[in-house]
Amino acid sequence: METIYDFTVKDAQGNDVSLGDFKGKVLLVVNTATGCGFTPQYEGLEKLYEAYHEKGLEILDFPCNQFGHQAPGTAEEITEFCTLTYHTQFPQMAKIEVNGPNEAPLYTWLKAQKGGLGKKIKWNFTKFLVDREGHVVERYAPQTKPEDIEKDIQALL
Repeated sequence: METIYDFTVKDAQGNDVSLGDFKGKVLLVVNTATGCGFTPQYEGLEKLYEAYHEKGLEILDFPCNQFGHQAPGTAEEITEFCTLTYHTQFPQMAKIEVNGPNEAPLYTWLKAQKGGLGKKIKWNFTKFLVDREGHVVERYAPQTKPEDIEKDIQALL
């Protein structure tokens, strides 16, 4: 796989989504959880989405229950929590694993692009910034707040 556009993932309803549908967009890919200390970052993610979606930003939300079982709900429950609590509008995908034998192929590729092979995701809200050509530009730690990467997003838009 050469770019993120070569992958197909599942959305929250279980439908296939070709990431090729996002060609030409700047992407922020985030593994999330609804019961995590970083969960309030959903607010910052939504602010970025509202400010830059019209200019070509997409945020792809991948719930993950691998870290402290902090995303235990069904896809429907997670979507409801995010939309009611943080008013999120960006695409939410199906719950995935980001490390280990059942990790999503997308995350195997993302980690190989920034962090090297075998470089594990440490926790929820690890973020990958992808340019309009589908290449990973940067990887951000869970502690990095969405507003702290706004300038990097602006530079790619």
